[in-house]
Amino acid sequence: MAMKIRLARGGSKKRPFYSIVASDSRMPRDGRFLEKLGTYNPLLPKDSEERVKMDLERVQYWLSQGAQPTDRIARFLEAAGIREKAERKNLKKGEPGKNAQERAAKRAEREAAANAPAEAPAEAPAEEAASE
Repeated sequence: MAMKIRLARGGSKKRPFYSIVASDSRMPRDGRFLEKLGTYNPLLPKDSEERVKMDLERVQYWLSQGAQPTDRIARFLEAAGIREKAERKNLKKGEPGKNAQERAAKRAEREAAANAPAEAPAEAPAEEAASE
């Protein structure tokens, strides 16, 4: 059985509240789970102790049983000091979209065209002064 430690959403519309649960990965997100391990309230300030609450002993138990934490849960565990901090690379996220890249290329062409004629006359008087 593939185990996951993940978030199960609760709360009302636009007021999220999550339970941290250990469940079979084949079950729905908010469906059946084996054990509730804690809570996460994203509406609270980041420095609040009430934002993330976990039973760390039970989380350790499920990790020893082979449960895999999701990305968000892994970050919580890193903050709690249970897991090693993993290096993350999301190279596509940092790139601008296709249209933004096209706009940047056009802007660079326009700037190059605008700077080219401005540079030519500026060089001519310098050459004349050098020849005299």
